[in-house]
Amino acid sequence: MLFFIKGIVLGFSIAAPVGPIGLLCIRRTLANGMANGFVSGLGAATADTLYGFIAALGISAVSIFLVDHQSYLRFIGGVFLFYLGYTTFKSMPAEVAANTSSEGLMGAYVSTLFLTITNPMTIMSFAAVFAGLGVGAVAENYISSFFLVIGVFIGSMLWWLILSGIVNMLRHNLDRKHLKLVNQLSGLIITAFGICSLISI
Repeated sequence: MLFFIKGIVLGFSIAAPVGPIGLLCIRRTLANGMANGFVSGLGAATADTLYGFIAALGISAVSIFLVDHQSYLRFIGGVFLFYLGYTTFKSMPAEVAANTSSEGLMGAYVSTLFLTITNPMTIMSFAAVFAGLGVGAVAENYISSFFLVIGVFIGSMLWWLILSGIVNMLRHNLDRKHLKLVNQLSGLIITAFGICSLISI
């Protein structure tokens, strides 16, 4: 139970800083409603959980592969961020909430899952934190690792639920002019994240 609680705190803390995924979630909530924003965050939470699982269980072969190929992954992620930034900047705000079909939600989920998973340094963060928490010190303690990782998912999911809920409440107070400005600003910042990712290779 202690590891489970630590996992929730860790998952919430890792998800909370507003980076490109946070901006994407905010923008999608404003444009398409809470469901789309929350599912976008859920994709990131899934990727965090996957990396947390790898770090917690000390799957060294996977970790080494991800770190060895981080340049390729960062390049792919950077290009995708650049593309998302451009399309976000150019997009016009919808009159009503749209893109809430299962296909639209699946696309929102997969895109943020892909973006988060192409940042292999996430696994290094998890590995460092888990080592500090004592996970992995006892290799056979898989039960504690399991509850920690489940906690990470729940903590991350809670953050995206809170964020999309708050943004959705504010959404009804914004007109099309404000929403267009949000799209343009989000697009510029997401594009900048993509450029930084490409430069840092």
